[in-house]
Amino acid sequence: MFKIKPFHLFSLLLSAVVSLIYSCTNDNNTSYLELKQVKIGEQVIDIVNPQLNTGIETDTAIELTFSARVDSVSLRKNLNLKLLDSTIAYRLSYSDAGKTTIKVIPIENILYNHDYYILISNSLRGMNGELFMGITIKFSTRSASIAVKSIDIEGNSYALNQIIRNVDFNPSFKIYFTKQLDLSSIGSSEFKINDVEGRGYTITVNTINDSLIEIQPHQPLEHVLRYSLFIPSTIRGKFNEQFSGSVFQFYTMIDSTPKYPVIPDDDLLTLIQQQTFRYFWDFGHPSCGMARERDNSGDIVTIGGSGFGLMAIPVAIERGFITRSEGIERIATMVNFLKNADRFHGAWAHWYNGATGHVVPFSTYDNGGDLVETSYMAQALLTVRQYLSAADPAEAELINNINLLLDGIEWSWYNRDNLNMLSWHWSPNYGWAMNMFVRGWNEALITYIMAATSSTFPISAEVYHNGWAGNGAIVNGRLFYGYTLPLGHDYGGPLFFAQYSFLGLNPQNLSDQYASYWTQNVNHTLINRQYCITNPRDYLLYSPDCWGLTASDDNNGYGAHEPLNDNGTITPTAALSSMPYTPEESMRVARFLYYTLGDKLWGDYGFYDAFNPTAGWWGKSYLAIDQGPIIIMIENYRTGLCWNLFMSAPEVDGALSKLGFSH
Repeated sequence: MFKIKPFHLFSLLLSAVVSLIYSCTNDNNTSYLELKQVKIGEQVIDIVNPQLNTGIETDTAIELTFSARVDSVSLRKNLNLKLLDSTIAYRLSYSDAGKTTIKVIPIENILYNHDYYILISNSLRGMNGELFMGITIKFSTRSASIAVKSIDIEGNSYALNQIIRNVDFNPSFKIYFTKQLDLSSIGSSEFKINDVEGRGYTITVNTINDSLIEIQPHQPLEHVLRYSLFIPSTIRGKFNEQFSGSVFQFYTMIDSTPKYPVIPDDDLLTLIQQQTFRYFWDFGHPSCGMARERDNSGDIVTIGGSGFGLMAIPVAIERGFITRSEGIERIATMVNFLKNADRFHGAWAHWYNGATGHVVPFSTYDNGGDLVETSYMAQALLTVRQYLSAADPAEAELINNINLLLDGIEWSWYNRDNLNMLSWHWSPNYGWAMNMFVRGWNEALITYIMAATSSTFPISAEVYHNGWAGNGAIVNGRLFYGYTLPLGHDYGGPLFFAQYSFLGLNPQNLSDQYASYWTQNVNHTLINRQYCITNPRDYLLYSPDCWGLTASDDNNGYGAHEPLNDNGTITPTAALSSMPYTPEESMRVARFLYYTLGDKLWGDYGFYDAFNPTAGWWGKSYLAIDQGPIIIMIENYRTGLCWNLFMSAPEVDGALSKLGFSH
């Protein structure tokens, strides 16, 4: 820190009274030389209040105006320009013939963000011998900054606002600055390369010249990962210009080397089904066999997700993942739980404690019946019932228990106040406070189908047409990427709309007055895929190999992802559960996810729920409601097992006819 010397302090005090002295006449009639004005560039310097002299330009002359002509020899001897203890060389220039205005032109560079002093001693004299009292004038130069001009990576130059992609695993970064650097500031600075999780890499920093440095990590970077390169603010310019620091984000390229041995596509599909089934089998709640909502849910089990897991058991038996006896035992455990769990006019809640069978509120008012979740379980129960053999006593008992469960669902009671539309929720504490109706087009077509199958509490066709179809309001008919979308929102919405209701309900030949449901689901999937390929928001990895937007976890928590709500999150279940609709296109995604990204996405229970490479987020979670459709829909593509079982139920045929479907 600069300390003012005694002389300087004296001079500063003296300057405060100098104007008064100049205005007085000495008793001996001595004449005095007065410094009338100091200008640096266009800024007038305050002689009395030096704290005001800030932000001074560095590349301009100092102009001194005196009250009378100055002896130039005397001025040269008695004028000093100082930075700390260093004297700055200068030359003089006289602006007028009278030599009253003198320009002091520094020969050396004036530094940014420094304090300077103009010292004129009391030995200065005017041309006629006028005396000068001496003065010290302080001023501070303006702050200046340097910046990164560009960054060069392996011969490619990038501007500051560019998204840097496809960086090699052993990169060399050349950082170009706008001005010369103080090279001594580089060695002490903390340059860093961190991955998205904050893990740092050891790096080497080389100085190429006074405005160019090179940075190289010591070890290879991971593929398809977002990194940050930190250039610290401790760097200074050659003339003390400040640097605010910079952070550059970049993405490494894809390592296309297969992460696992390449196997036939059919074997890969089996592997995906088997590994995914482990979520429901190995990770099912130990007390009740029900599926946990997600992999960190503890005792919380989900009705809808458990329905998907229950529906997957016949697939697992047929594929040899488990024995029939093991499967029947697990089904019996789950059915027993459903018999004893809290019910609300026959409907199950969204969440339960798997150990007690009591409701865990999904939200404040959602602590009772959830009719859509109930319909997913009812779809599964009916499918499993059709798989069981009445010739086997244990299985016959299960068939009877399943029928009792299905008959106990009061579908028609959820036709609130005979409004001819089904309500989604009812609470014993809050009644219809959720005030949410089941209206299409969304994931809940199966709710109306199952309600129509009931022999005890059925709905009428009018409830379907008015409530679900809105008397035709579900019809879209517009073209997206060349594909006509029969129903629903523009671009189709998230892909689970084409999946959850169709795990058992076969859309292949299904139609009614509103749509062909095969066309609906195929075109919805193709629109979703083409949106990802077109990639209007330029997200990372979107391509024919990597597409599929649906509801899932994401880097912000959870979201229903679709073309109109896209944040860069790809969810494996979206394309994999579309296998019946887009077999070649979905298989291409399966290969890419497993072989190319398998080191990031493949875990104990199959593919992790979702990933957003643009955000640098690679999820490690599993959700029951996303894992289940993968097993079931791949099987429907391969053998049609779940479709055939569900559609074989006589009440399904009756319900479809009642509501005006052909199939």
